[in-house]
Amino acid sequence: MHIITMLALLSVLILVHELGHFLVARKLGIKVEKFGFGLPFGPTLYETKWGDTKICVHSFLLGGYVSFPDDEPDSEIPKDSPLRIANRKVWERFLVISAGVTANAIIAYLIVLFVAGFSGGLPSGKYNIFVEGLQPDKTLSSHQIGVKSNDKIVSANGVKIDSLNKFVEIAQRSKKFDNYVSDEKVESQISRIEKLNPELKNNTVIPKGIEVVLPDSTPETPIIMPNDALAGVAKYTPEGNILTSDEKKLRNDLDGKTVYISNGKYTLDQIAAATADTVHPIVIVVDRNGKNVELKPAYPNKDGMIGVKLKVQEITEVVNSPISAVKKSWNYLAYNSYYMVKGLGLIITGQIPLDQVHGIVAITKVGSDIIEKRGIWDGLLLTALISIDLAIVNLLPIPALDGGHLLFLFIEKLRGRPVEEKTQEAFAKFGFVFLIGLMVIIIFNDIFALVTDKL
Repeated sequence: MHIITMLALLSVLILVHELGHFLVARKLGIKVEKFGFGLPFGPTLYETKWGDTKICVHSFLLGGYVSFPDDEPDSEIPKDSPLRIANRKVWERFLVISAGVTANAIIAYLIVLFVAGFSGGLPSGKYNIFVEGLQPDKTLSSHQIGVKSNDKIVSANGVKIDSLNKFVEIAQRSKKFDNYVSDEKVESQISRIEKLNPELKNNTVIPKGIEVVLPDSTPETPIIMPNDALAGVAKYTPEGNILTSDEKKLRNDLDGKTVYISNGKYTLDQIAAATADTVHPIVIVVDRNGKNVELKPAYPNKDGMIGVKLKVQEITEVVNSPISAVKKSWNYLAYNSYYMVKGLGLIITGQIPLDQVHGIVAITKVGSDIIEKRGIWDGLLLTALISIDLAIVNLLPIPALDGGHLLFLFIEKLRGRPVEEKTQEAFAKFGFVFLIGLMVIIIFNDIFALVTDKL
């Protein structure tokens, strides 16, 4: 039942998009030949007329479309008629083409405003993170840092913790053996090893059988990550140099040892690099009974675990007036739109792998789960975010999307004449094939995630 509800909501968003094109075209006196409920696959269930526009209800109900005389080869409208969109001014075509995106943005805001007004609040996108308890393994760092149940985590390494992902990301990046070492730490290790082994010479392979005394292991500097990277919308590359495969093997072999017997393969620099990769401390501040308490540094293990059980409490933005509803609804959409654009940029640049991109199947599954477990308000908010996402994606300058048509309009405005029809058709075919291929990949990702219980 919830899946049907989510599919209905998604269909409404697509129809709203097409309705935007339809209403603006009609307002400007541009003829709309057809308005389709659903996509024209399979039999048509119902047909009627609304003015001079044919209204079609198709058996494949998900989606919708509008078609102009320009799209219909057998249209009776003369080629030079102002009823055709191609014969209208650039600004008029711009309004019609951008109307779908505008409609999606407007309906998204109205949905959020509706939820804010009737539910009395909106998610802030921020969370309180509490310590629920400690893992039983006494070797984990949590047993030595002084943390207690019901402590609220305020910050880690100076970064305000307002989501579980931020804390987990910092812990993972700080784990023992992260494969990165800073130049300063390597130089320090070289100096320490040379003091313990004055006979060693730098940049030369240490002869086989030579005994090298190793210094005590010391932690690296704390990891400081920018908020965009912690939110997953910017790439983060650790400072320093990544270890080579030989240095990683050597590091693992030397773990916990105080003496290394040379096998005649490694230099002093390589030993220094291998022993420089240790662990990054996490300086955690907690709120305990209303007072901020800085704990002893925590040192994650090789899996990025420090041994605390955490619980999450979502922070709600309270809406208590019409002005508050208007303002906070706008802020909610602006905040999420920003991260959508950043995330889309990571996908386009390949920083988020294509196998992690999901589509309609995953959205329907996740949306139905949200409605079932968290209620219709959260389902509506997800619908609003999907509507904004549709608007953003449709603005991409890809032929067959609204952004592709807008790009041709921009070129036409610069050149003073339209792009040749054959060129537009060629790009449109390319865009269509590209989108179909992308859709196949995304549907495969969705189905694979479903059958492997990743959704």
